[in-house]
Amino acid sequence: MPVTSVTTDPEALTMTLVAEFGVPIDRLWHAFTDPRQLDRFWGPPSWPATFTAHDFTVGGVANYHMTSPKGEQAHGRWEFLNIDPKNSFEVLDAFASKDGSIDPNMPTMRTGFSFTPTDSGSQLTNTTWFTSLEDLEQLTKMGMVEGATMAINQLDSVLQGLREFAQGKGTQTEILSDQHVRFTRLFDAPRELVWKAYTTPELMQRWLLGPEGWTMPICELDLRPGGRYRNGWSPEAGTEGEPFGFDGEVLLVDPPFRAVMTEHMTDTDYPSTVNDLTLIEEDGATLMTLLVEYPSAEVRDMVLATGMVDGMETSFARLEEIVRS
Repeated sequence: MPVTSVTTDPEALTMTLVAEFGVPIDRLWHAFTDPRQLDRFWGPPSWPATFTAHDFTVGGVANYHMTSPKGEQAHGRWEFLNIDPKNSFEVLDAFASKDGSIDPNMPTMRTGFSFTPTDSGSQLTNTTWFTSLEDLEQLTKMGMVEGATMAINQLDSVLQGLREFAQGKGTQTEILSDQHVRFTRLFDAPRELVWKAYTTPELMQRWLLGPEGWTMPICELDLRPGGRYRNGWSPEAGTEGEPFGFDGEVLLVDPPFRAVMTEHMTDTDYPSTVNDLTLIEEDGATLMTLLVEYPSAEVRDMVLATGMVDGMETSFARLEEIVRS
């Protein structure tokens, strides 16, 4: 993971994040000053950002919002205070209303981004100065340390390019926290085709099968917020196992970029998960990211121990054949 440390200093009223990257400063600087690249990492995985304005000049303003799995939006605002090209920039960092104005009921901070060369690439130092201990403690309790860490740890896929980051690596698994696991898989196909395969029942029944020897006779999907879905699998003759299924509610749909759904094992009292799917396209390839929120670390470990990742990769290999045919 790129982030090497995050520290808070109650006396200096600061939070400092340090991260190391295997790319030159020019590349890292570009990622932090291009709004389309910021969209891909600024914000924790379950709250991706969208920058709607980005005037990268002293006195200029950037506006953005982050969208939760349920479609809620949290708005933010940067005012650029100082810019030293390819070395550092500093912003007045504020919570904002939907119209982009500063929210007077939330803390406003001064935040600096500095970039220095290293033997292996470059280093980011991100320092936030708070106006009071109360503000620092409030935002720490809101998860600022964890959110910043998860956000910056997403940067590798942006800096390397999707093919270099994920091609030929199959389904990759990252445990982000007690409750969050991220699965990624690259498909050598445009995003629209991957989205179609993921959201069309007739296509899902051809690939979403897990290990060999299973069929998917039930695949129902009402793809709209508040809609429901139901999937059911049955073993073929000669395959051990019993029929089972999953059902849930669609929380958010933003085609062909993002879909968020709950997932519950049908006819059981097992707790539900929240599955947050995003698709990013670059150079004709699409990176699928599935962020799963489990109710606890115990449930997370129990599910991962079932061999689900192997089943996912078997299914994704079928999906790849469909989108490339």
